Amino acid sequence: MVDYDVLIIGAGPIGMACAIEAKKAGLTYVIVEKGALVNSLYNYPVFMTFFSTSQRLEIGDVPFVSINPKPNRNEAVEYYRRVAEKFSLNIHLYERVDSVRKNEDGLFDVQTAKRHYKTRYVIVSTGFYDVPVLMKIPGEDLPKVTHYYKDPHQYAFQRVVVVGANNSAIDAALETYRKGAQVTLVIRGQEIGSYVKYWVRPDIENRIKEGAIKVYYGSTLTSIEPDTVHIQTPEGEVVLENDFVIATTGYTPDFKLLKNLGLELSGDVANCPMYNPETMESSTPGFYLAGVVCGGMDTHKWFIENSRVHAVQIFDHIKSLQS
Repeated sequence: MVDYDVLIIGAGPIGMACAIEAKKAGLTYVIVEKGALVNSLYNYPVFMTFFSTSQRLEIGDVPFVSINPKPNRNEAVEYYRRVAEKFSLNIHLYERVDSVRKNEDGLFDVQTAKRHYKTRYVIVSTGFYDVPVLMKIPGEDLPKVTHYYKDPHQYAFQRVVVVGANNSAIDAALETYRKGAQVTLVIRGQEIGSYVKYWVRPDIENRIKEGAIKVYYGSTLTSIEPDTVHIQTPEGEVVLENDFVIATTGYTPDFKLLKNLGLELSGDVANCPMYNPETMESSTPGFYLAGVVCGGMDTHKWFIENSRVHAVQIFDHIKSLQS
């Protein structure tokens, strides 16, 4: 006896794409999500614009219509909600998965914070936005420090330090600057990150050139205090008066969860979950991976647009097992 043929962990775009493929295959399924629908996208900055065009973010052959050349976060959240409605997807939100165990009979026992499931197949599509990379410095736990930038209004007329060099940092620096914040960028390398959106790069470079946004290259934040921050620069230590720190230091997959789920990791710098790239099946038969989580620490490898195909690969393999 099984509750569902397929249990999908994560209600992001790729998890939803997997559910759509399950419906097409005539299989029973459930998506279990620890937060809101498309939780990672929900936690993106409110005014974020995607790199990709709307067509490349589509799932389930449902058109994603945007009035802009590249859609924004709010349009994407609404689009995926409408897709969930169109397909009447079976999604259990705000239900954390704690463990997965495969039994001798080949079925999986999945324990969540709310109940127990028995299923034939498990798909992990949990993304990587849940666990920030910590700076591990004194004061990082102060209330004025955040690893998740949402809306610039909070920082109006404040003294803000932004840590990082890529899109999240640059967006936060520009948006808070335009709300009247006094912004300082702290960048470990010697230049703005190579992944910064091409239409944003001239803006930040010009703001730095004119002195509207201060930047310390080759520098690191060494400690944070209620009213100041300490920055180690090539010229020595600098102490700045400060109200808020936005630490856009990156994110990782939830490796603790992946280990609890019994997934084998590569153990190298990327620490990718091990899987067959043709079928997306992990080292445990019937246990699959889909989406950004497949890249481990290499968070610039997989995106919505190039991992949508994972859903098709997985269900092509499942259907081959049943034929």
